[in-house]
Amino acid sequence: MEGESLRQIMEERLKKLQKLKEMGLDPFSITKFEKRDDIESIRKKYENIKVDEKIEEVEISTAGRILNIRKHGKLAFADLFDGKKIQILFDESTLKENYKIFIELVDIGDIIGVKGFPFKTKKGELTIWVKEFQLLAKSLRPLPSKWYGLKDEDLRYRMRYVDLIVNEKSREILLTRAKIVKSMREFLEKKGFVEIETPILQPIYGGAFARPFITHHNSLDMDLYLRISDELYLKRLIVGGIEKVYEIGRNFRNEGIDTKHNPEFTMMECYWAYADYKDIMKLTEEMIAYIAENSIGKLEIEYGGHKINLRPPWRKIKMRDCIKEEGIDVESLSREDLIRIAKERRLEVNENLTKGDLINLFFEELVQPKLIQPTFVMDYPLEISPLAKRKKDDPNFVERFECFIAGMEIANAFSELNDPLDQKERFIQQSKRRREGLEFHEYDEDFIRALEYGMPPTGGLGVGIDRLVMILTNSHSIREVIAFPTLRPEKK
Repeated sequence: MEGESLRQIMEERLKKLQKLKEMGLDPFSITKFEKRDDIESIRKKYENIKVDEKIEEVEISTAGRILNIRKHGKLAFADLFDGKKIQILFDESTLKENYKIFIELVDIGDIIGVKGFPFKTKKGELTIWVKEFQLLAKSLRPLPSKWYGLKDEDLRYRMRYVDLIVNEKSREILLTRAKIVKSMREFLEKKGFVEIETPILQPIYGGAFARPFITHHNSLDMDLYLRISDELYLKRLIVGGIEKVYEIGRNFRNEGIDTKHNPEFTMMECYWAYADYKDIMKLTEEMIAYIAENSIGKLEIEYGGHKINLRPPWRKIKMRDCIKEEGIDVESLSREDLIRIAKERRLEVNENLTKGDLINLFFEELVQPKLIQPTFVMDYPLEISPLAKRKKDDPNFVERFECFIAGMEIANAFSELNDPLDQKERFIQQSKRRREGLEFHEYDEDFIRALEYGMPPTGGLGVGIDRLVMILTNSHSIREVIAFPTLRPEKK
């Protein structure tokens, strides 16, 4: 809406607000309205009444936002919205002087409470015949008339409060997200997991390869990090004897923003004592199938033009075998051979990359985009998996899998490393790589001390909630599934 036009509308609405105040009807002075009926329950209860039928003995008391007003002489129709929508009728013969207040001082976007009875119009539309109403909040800014036509996506995310009013799809995505998180908790708790909160402010960051956000604690005069993962704290709880533990919470990574990454995001991590990564595979496919059935009601979904079947069991394949299908046998080739092949295929490489890094590079660039159906990719290189247990028959690789759906990583899991001597050595090697300017794990002395007390064999899993919601709602940007995503500063 043009700036001058917007200012004129706002000035007009401010005048209406002033007039309401002069009449003793200041909407912002009202502290409460008894909303006994929500619109969805009204529709369910009275949708089947007959055309022209009036149920005057029933009193409905509901409230919401006005989305549309249609005036017809001594009658006015409006659409009332509280997440669902219903038509309401204002009749001059019923409302008397209050009808004039509605016509002259109420605007689209205002929030009102109404009391009346249900009836069905000659056109068969369920409607509330308003016997009395109360203005509860004045909308001083007009709702956009052509929201869907806005080309600036940032505006939708920045003004999510408006997006949710006028865009039904945005509301449904966030409501489905709530069902997904609820279903995940239900599943884990049925399996005997307990949720325990771990620190978001951490003196040492770890559990992932990522750059942290740094803050400062004034009283202790020390720098702290917003967590990039809660893994090392949850494993301390395993050491402490809590054998099935999980947490759903925010992680923070000081990285770029794109359709699959937001600096602030939600993860579920769980740890299961006496289990390995194969047990976690079964848990993962069962959990995601359970979540899909309970949040969207189906196991066959569509994403990006692909039909995807979430029904277990899912495909399982080793990372090396995936790459071999692309014509590169990483086991028989040296690091130098892999660098040469990477350059031939125009992949970005540098001299600091280990053989494990190169194997992962080939996988991410050549294989991952093709993994449309749910797939567990197993047995990752040791160098990129410092917290996972080595494979007994092949110590250059670890018992780790990642789960991919529609070419996106959804989950990451290990048979967790519980040998404090091996873990200490890997942290030392990671610290050396950090000095080379790369993002790797810091040395966490207290975590080593915890392992020295003894941690049982354990399977661990991390699931990206935002990406799972993307898949289950057919959303192609992470910003669609986060209520308030991180955005660049607003231009003034």
